[in-house]
Amino acid sequence: MAKQDLDEKTIVSSDTFRKNLSDVDQAPPALVMLFGPPAYQGKQWLLNKTSQILGRAVESDIFIDDRSLSRSHAKIDQVGSQVTIVDLNSTNKTSVNGRDLLANSPCELHNNDQIKMGNTVFKFLERGSIEAVSNQSMYEKANRDALTGAYSKGFLLEKGPEAIKRSESLNEPLSIIVFDIDHFKKINDGFGHPGGDLVLKELGKLVQSRLIRSNDFFSRYGGEEFVLILTSTHLQRAVEIGERIRQTVQAHEFIFEGNKIPVTISLGAAERNSKESDWASLFKRADGALYSSKQNGRNRLTVAPASSNP
Repeated sequence: MAKQDLDEKTIVSSDTFRKNLSDVDQAPPALVMLFGPPAYQGKQWLLNKTSQILGRAVESDIFIDDRSLSRSHAKIDQVGSQVTIVDLNSTNKTSVNGRDLLANSPCELHNNDQIKMGNTVFKFLERGSIEAVSNQSMYEKANRDALTGAYSKGFLLEKGPEAIKRSESLNEPLSIIVFDIDHFKKINDGFGHPGGDLVLKELGKLVQSRLIRSNDFFSRYGGEEFVLILTSTHLQRAVEIGERIRQTVQAHEFIFEGNKIPVTISLGAAERNSKESDWASLFKRADGALYSSKQNGRNRLTVAPASSNP
């Protein structure tokens, strides 16, 4: 390999290295779940507030859906560079490195300390930890669809029930939108799978960069079908968001090898009703509304009835 090539690679590598160091410097302390409910294992929570409650209550700053935890199990406080954990008189106790904590008695945390709460185990990572940055990157990658950048179906199946519980517990509105690309098989047949992949990739980028809010959860459910969870959102607002997505996709130019691919989507929207306590029921109503859109001409949004019963 020529010396010039080596020098250029060294420069690129150095720039990347400096950026990674900057990310590390800015990384707050974090908790990583080592053992617990399968959906949470490997998940990382940034400790970016002066005080955060951990527990089974959905309003907790760090919510873990596990019955071995008390509703408000423990609290983590930060004062300057010092991080402490306090057991809030929990039923199944909190321990650090195998030592049970006395209720309401703070314990200072150090890098790689193991924290056990009920049947869950966490690792504490101090501020500026390289492991925290690396772990977050791997967790995000594992839960993102590589092609579209949307969250994966597996992550959706974790977030959906969480959203239902939060809505039910806090009496907050919750709406979802399910949509898919019209006649996607024809796109693959006409432009090949690379053309279909381009449409999926651009649609994912379009929705995430321009059409949803920062706290909306956007997931690829499979194939050409997508799901959008809209927390604290009534149906009317969900319909407005869905219509904006539909119109923007229709107007967008999807260009593949110099050819424009016409793309439209069909959508179904539903709001959780007061008796709805499971994710499957809400999703079924929104998916049924999507089916109605497809049956009635496509490129439209249909609102699901308030109840799954006729």
